[in-house]
Amino acid sequence: MAKKVKCPECVQKVAEYMLTYGDMVTLLLCFFIMLYTTGKTDAREMHIILSAFKSTTGLFTGGQTLSKGSLEEMGMTIESLPSQTQGRNLSKSNKDATEVFKPEIQAGKVRVSEDERGLIISLVGADYFYPGSAILTPAIKETLVKAAGLIKTLERFVRVEGHSDMDAITPSGFTNREEREYLNNWDLAGARSINSTVFMVNAKELDPSKFQAVSFGSYRPLALENLGTPEAKAFNRRIDIVILTEKSTKRKTYEPTFGLPDARFPQTETTTEGDE
Repeated sequence: MAKKVKCPECVQKVAEYMLTYGDMVTLLLCFFIMLYTTGKTDAREMHIILSAFKSTTGLFTGGQTLSKGSLEEMGMTIESLPSQTQGRNLSKSNKDATEVFKPEIQAGKVRVSEDERGLIISLVGADYFYPGSAILTPAIKETLVKAAGLIKTLERFVRVEGHSDMDAITPSGFTNREEREYLNNWDLAGARSINSTVFMVNAKELDPSKFQAVSFGSYRPLALENLGTPEAKAFNRRIDIVILTEKSTKRKTYEPTFGLPDARFPQTETTTEGDE
């Protein structure tokens, strides 16, 4: 019968609880590395990270990162969060818009900027809208055709925001121009955004369900300095084409789709004021 060999004593006499302690130290190390990494992120990225901790902060519903979606498909890595992907897309769109509108930007008729909404293309040419008028001039139609071509290459929702100066509404005071009377600057700015939206949709056969037409009246002036001067009024008499970055127009099979009704009144959504 073979003699039983006694197991030699361990050189390092460590208690069994040290195994669990070592795991805890490793987790703490990962936690602090994550804190250091997220120090370079913005507020939106932090919001996505916190949403992974289900119901721990009391502020977010959480748990969405564990369900099927963009985070799961990208491996749920901090360095490839959706906001960073959108940021890269937005930077490319900004570059494309700057190239498309280069002559207008140099002439001071178009401004391209970014904020929390997305990419903003401001049409601020003095010859784009007459005072108190929402009829599209030949100059703005040329620019809108360029904008429609750019939008067609993007898979984003678009919001067309209408603005006006602070002058009273007196379209009937201008000769050789037939135009309805507007109730106030809200009405005027809304007509500008609607006319611009309809024109772009028709110009490039765009999907109208991807557009919003919004009116801000005279309450969001672009030119705050020298307010009331003809130059400032021309800047504030504008439309802003906002390329929204919150959600792509692409839809998964389980997501709802958006579109206009199949039946519409003829000529009610395909004409702009001033067109024959």
